[in-house]
Amino acid sequence: MTNDKIISVIFANDLKTTTFAVRKINPFGLKKRIQARIPPAGVNFKNEIMYAIVEIAGQQFKVEKDKKLFVHRLEAGEGDSVDFEKVLLVDNDGVVAVGTPTVEGAKITAKVLAHVKGDKVIVFKKKRRKTYQKMNGHRQQFTQIQVETIVG
Repeated sequence: MTNDKIISVIFANDLKTTTFAVRKINPFGLKKRIQARIPPAGVNFKNEIMYAIVEIAGQQFKVEKDKKLFVHRLEAGEGDSVDFEKVLLVDNDGVVAVGTPTVEGAKITAKVLAHVKGDKVIVFKKKRRKTYQKMNGHRQQFTQIQVETIVG
């Protein structure tokens, strides 16, 4: 009961003392900011993760080891390994290599997990007062991949 206060009240009409506890209440449910993930004074904490920016099927993705991504449909089968050579940037423990336009010798290896469909997108066209309306639906084909290695 660290947040409780003990209050003694004497009621005039009863001439007896009543003791009860009152809990401190935060009116808006706000908590003090907890400083998590900050190392104590004098400790140098450095957590660098190797990442790369790679172009896959015309889109750029930031990838890390063991990260799962949904990319536009690839021709590889499920369980196959795929190599991506268009690596635009590699960051290895703070050492950044920027390509012009790609990084020489850099390669991303990923494993195809599944071929899936995205959420349905509804396209609705209408011209008012002309009795014209068309509705069309579309589901994009995606491939789920998991990054295995980053070489760069």
